[in-house]
Amino acid sequence: MDTVRWIITTAPEIFLLLAMALGTLLGRIKIRGFSIGTTACILIVAVLIGQLGQFTFPPILRAILFSLFVFTIGYRSGPEFFASLSFRTLTQVALALVIGATGLVLVLVFASAFKLDAGTAAGLTAGALTQSSVIGTASGALAQLGLPSDVLKQQEANIAAGYAVTYVLGYILTLLFVPFAAPRLMRIDLKAEAKKLEAELAGGAPPKTENLSYRKFQARAYRVSAGAGRTVAAIEAEIGSRTVVERIVRGGADIKPLHDLMLEAGDDIVIAGPTAAIVAAKPILGAEIDAGELLRNLPGNVIEVLVENRELHGRSLRDIVERLGDNARGVFLRALTRMGREVPLGPDTRVYIGDVMTLVGSTGNIARATARVGHALNTSDRTDIAFLAVGIAAGLLAGLASFKVGTVALTLGGGGGALIAGLVCGWLRTRRPGIGAMPPAAQQTLSDLGLGGFIAAVGLGNGLAAWSAIQTQGLLLVGMGIVVTLVPMTVGTLVAYHLLRMNPVVTCGALAGAMTVDAAVTGACDVAQSQTPVLGVAVPYAVGNVVLTVLGPIVVAATFMG
Repeated sequence: MDTVRWIITTAPEIFLLLAMALGTLLGRIKIRGFSIGTTACILIVAVLIGQLGQFTFPPILRAILFSLFVFTIGYRSGPEFFASLSFRTLTQVALALVIGATGLVLVLVFASAFKLDAGTAAGLTAGALTQSSVIGTASGALAQLGLPSDVLKQQEANIAAGYAVTYVLGYILTLLFVPFAAPRLMRIDLKAEAKKLEAELAGGAPPKTENLSYRKFQARAYRVSAGAGRTVAAIEAEIGSRTVVERIVRGGADIKPLHDLMLEAGDDIVIAGPTAAIVAAKPILGAEIDAGELLRNLPGNVIEVLVENRELHGRSLRDIVERLGDNARGVFLRALTRMGREVPLGPDTRVYIGDVMTLVGSTGNIARATARVGHALNTSDRTDIAFLAVGIAAGLLAGLASFKVGTVALTLGGGGGALIAGLVCGWLRTRRPGIGAMPPAAQQTLSDLGLGGFIAAVGLGNGLAAWSAIQTQGLLLVGMGIVVTLVPMTVGTLVAYHLLRMNPVVTCGALAGAMTVDAAVTGACDVAQSQTPVLGVAVPYAVGNVVLTVLGPIVVAATFMG
């Protein structure tokens, strides 16, 4: 035991990394498809290891780790957050605000009724509303109060205790509420409503897979006979399915396939589009020919494009095609993903900033369309460390600003400042794609490393006091946590369905997004037997990340007794 204490004193970072490793491994374990998540497991492991002795970590370590995490969250959410400030997504923004405001009111009521200290109230907020970043922003706000070190340490321990007791329960309740309780409150059959929504997205037609997505796309060559004397536009219109004439060779020379160009007998042409459409084009054009050279000289591509054009945010695919006009010619959408989940496709499917389009077509056509949509994702991109460092530094500087609310100095702290900086930097990246690169894999790494390290440091540094607080207030925290988790979602469901008139399937996805528990969408999709709940996730998730994170300093300011 003396050796363990010596290691704790000499190299506590060893136990920090160990807590992260064990917590991450435990967080991956699923029982009947369910896991309690990495964050909660890291904190639990850290609190248990913290019983071995007194761990001390320099404040700068925790500040840097949390700043990395919250800046990345802001960077990822920034484009959707700023784009959500429009009438087209106003209902989804309102739902996220309703849930955050209801949760805040309940926490303050409980804090007043049961005389909760600021740390416990903040921990309850972080856990019951399933937003881990509240721990950091609340800790930062407490650190600005000039408290004695022992008092500050106890407050931080109470945050950890409140979070540890209520997070797992809040997470489980959210996973169950979204697919099961929310449909019952709205008195709807989620599976039946999903089928209706799929039909609407398909323009009223039965939701067949081949109509929802271009699963097969290719180019074929024909020698014009039947199509002689007709214009390119007329041929494309008759073939349909947005098929395009990509190339025309007349007398050995290439001719630009303009819409009003008249085809002549003997022209060799290449058409591109969905396989079923172009295979059926023979009676319209003439005989298919084996023209390998024609096809080889027609470069094709499949590219993932990040949607960044604010003008496209919240618009249907039908509207987007019309807006892009000729820029969309010869370009086909194979898939649309939102927060890593595939979205059902149809003319009325709405697209949001932050979505990823998988585009298929010739290289030139895709490049033209990409310039109007966003920018192509390049897996070889390296993180712009200079941009990242300057962004976080600016956020930390902004977090030093404060103003008085009564006797309490209200401040976002370093965490809140880093969040705002991340939002701005993420938005700026969409305006100027040439700067601020941070590939999705790098975002996930920084987020996991920052949050995992910060949570481990909190758990280890306050393990003894946190365990004591759990034993003292555990049952009370459980009861309050259940209320703070379920009531906001209940209110949000009723407001969304009856007042905001949101589609019930979209509402289920929006609830998961507003609570920032995107895993709950999986349950809704399973029950609905459809991917349509994904349609409601993006905007509430972006807004929820911001709204819930800033609750930390608000709760501290409202509950601190001085």
